[in-house]
Amino acid sequence: MGKAEGRGKEWHGHVTAITVAPAYRRIGLAERMMQLLETVSDKTQGYFVDLFVRVSNSVAIKMYKKFGYTVYRRVLGYYYSSGDNEEDAFDMRKPLSRDVERQSIVSNGESRKVRPEDL
Repeated sequence: MGKAEGRGKEWHGHVTAITVAPAYRRIGLAERMMQLLETVSDKTQGYFVDLFVRVSNSVAIKMYKKFGYTVYRRVLGYYYSSGDNEEDAFDMRKPLSRDVERQSIVSNGESRKVRPEDL
């Protein structure tokens, strides 16, 4: 699932959720779904596509990096579960063709820390 959101140079595609059943993993379905959202976001003049992923989800982070995404910032306590357990998220982005100057990405985004209310 994905959506378009934002204004001005923040107009972008957002990955709300992506999941592939275990029996169908490792055959390229996630990559094709991501490419479809990227294509639609590019055609609607988005500047980038973004997503949030738990910092502990190293498998997903590796996959998104393989797809060309980089960490834009670390969102402190983004994921909250019962029992006061909080977990940070990486806000990962991939620039699209409209972002010629690549302003939607930064280097060393892991060290750029924000709170969820700052988003």
